[in-house]
Amino acid sequence: MFLVSPFRHLLRRFHFLRIIPVGTLGFILGCGSSSPPASSPTSTPAAGSAMAPTFALSGAITLVHDPSIVYQAGVYYSLSTDPGDQPGNPQVGYLPIHCSTDKLTWSRCGQVFNFVPQTILNVFPAFKIFWAPDISYFNGLYHVYYAASVFGQNHSLIGVATNTTMIQTDPAYKWVDQGIVLSSQSSDNFNAIDPSILIDTDTSGTVNHIWLTYGSYWGGIYQREINPATGMLSTINAAIVNLATRPLVQNNPIEGPNLVKHNNYYYLFVSFDYCCNNVSSTDNYKIAVGRSSSPQGPFVDQSGTSMLQGGGIIILQSGALWTAPGGSTVLIDSVHGDLITYHALSVASNYLDYLFVNTITWPGDWPAIQQ
Repeated sequence: MFLVSPFRHLLRRFHFLRIIPVGTLGFILGCGSSSPPASSPTSTPAAGSAMAPTFALSGAITLVHDPSIVYQAGVYYSLSTDPGDQPGNPQVGYLPIHCSTDKLTWSRCGQVFNFVPQTILNVFPAFKIFWAPDISYFNGLYHVYYAASVFGQNHSLIGVATNTTMIQTDPAYKWVDQGIVLSSQSSDNFNAIDPSILIDTDTSGTVNHIWLTYGSYWGGIYQREINPATGMLSTINAAIVNLATRPLVQNNPIEGPNLVKHNNYYYLFVSFDYCCNNVSSTDNYKIAVGRSSSPQGPFVDQSGTSMLQGGGIIILQSGALWTAPGGSTVLIDSVHGDLITYHALSVASNYLDYLFVNTITWPGDWPAIQQ
């Protein structure tokens, strides 16, 4: 049975907490490919490559899932999946935004939408929860690409909203929904959720292309080109490129793509396996990555195995206190330092999902997550 991202089940255990998470995840900078079995909740780190860092955040850091991150004028902004209504705590707006000046202490500082746009209600009349937003900046605008879907189906869409600034005190601050970018139906072999934008520039900073990477289960991870002027799909290049899939793993559990460029390589980060199931012991989400000299692949791991054949280096997986890390976004920032943000579930807090933000480095042109 094909599934939409299994994290959707975590809504059953959402409630509001404010806890400082200090725990352990299994970090790996390994060698070789990995196509872990869907039934295994954890994996054993490669010899000599395990790290046991602690990482403390505080403030509004829970009920954060599938985070993305952007920086403007001394402030980091994180956008994430809607938490849904909780007993006594109804959801406030749609696509929550959290802010931090130090990457450690976070606070809720708004949302993209106060109401569901009519274009979404026209497709999903009872719609309540947006998934997995991605934040980027091009053509003088911040773009938030978001997903809307039906549980357990690939009847899905990716839309986009824009704003001239992230600073809420700026008189120009206003999110404007620009409509639907891409959709999928039950007859399609892909699922139009989990969008990720790469602004592909040359050494002078000139934008050559903008790539939309997306997908969850079904046929895996796909890519389309975006028109920089409109933020919609390019009408000049209509090619649909399959970037990654796991043909030998039941249900093809791969999703949450994030495509970035660092130095001479393009890196495709994905989430493998399952998160946030009703039985927490089956949560074995993990972050994997491959690289290519082209934004359209082929992406391979250190052993040369293609991500179209299930390849990918696992760089983060479950530990004793935190489990099922995934939904990652990498921020490439040559001035303030490169970061990776993701969620992980707290074993001690009924497997609630928490925000993590870590430094990421590139030894030997492969990513390594730091404390």
